[in-house]
Amino acid sequence: MAAKNSPAPSTKIGLHQIFWQFLVVGAISFGGGIVAYLKELLVTRDHWVDSDEFIVMLSISQTMPGLNSVNIAILMGDRLRGALGAWVAAIGLLLPGALIVLAIGFLYGANSDHPMANHVLGGIAAAAAALLTTVTWNLGERTFKKRKSLVLLVLTFVLMSLVKWPLYLVLGIVLPLGLFIYRPSASRQSGAPQ
Repeated sequence: MAAKNSPAPSTKIGLHQIFWQFLVVGAISFGGGIVAYLKELLVTRDHWVDSDEFIVMLSISQTMPGLNSVNIAILMGDRLRGALGAWVAAIGLLLPGALIVLAIGFLYGANSDHPMANHVLGGIAAAAAALLTTVTWNLGERTFKKRKSLVLLVLTFVLMSLVKWPLYLVLGIVLPLGLFIYRPSASRQSGAPQ
């Protein structure tokens, strides 16, 4: 079922458009902010998916190995242009960061004994934590208002941060609970309006 803001099936997004859009996101996003930039690109600006579809892609991406942003790029590229679109989106997203990290790694390797190096890295880490907090709030704002979702969120936080369980154990508990809590009701299964 196509979303109302998604491109019509007859509209074919070009590979160059996919590459360019993800290249720009990869070049201008920093720290945890990349997911927010992806949402801005895919949902708000280009309307390639709606907000609910983006949250589904993000949820799938978080349960898979690898970086969430790369997983989203692969899912989006595949949705738009199949396997080739997935490759193009992933390369576009990763290319700027890879080049920047190589350059910074070279500079850091040559200047790692400089006293300012650790101060600069500490400042970058603080900015990345702030960006991640902002992204979490923006993506989860609707979810935080629902009691069921809030219970799952708090349970996940407690198990991961306080109990220090590994992700696979937390998923083994929270995933079945989430599926049970959000199982389709009898009215949805029979097609009755809600």
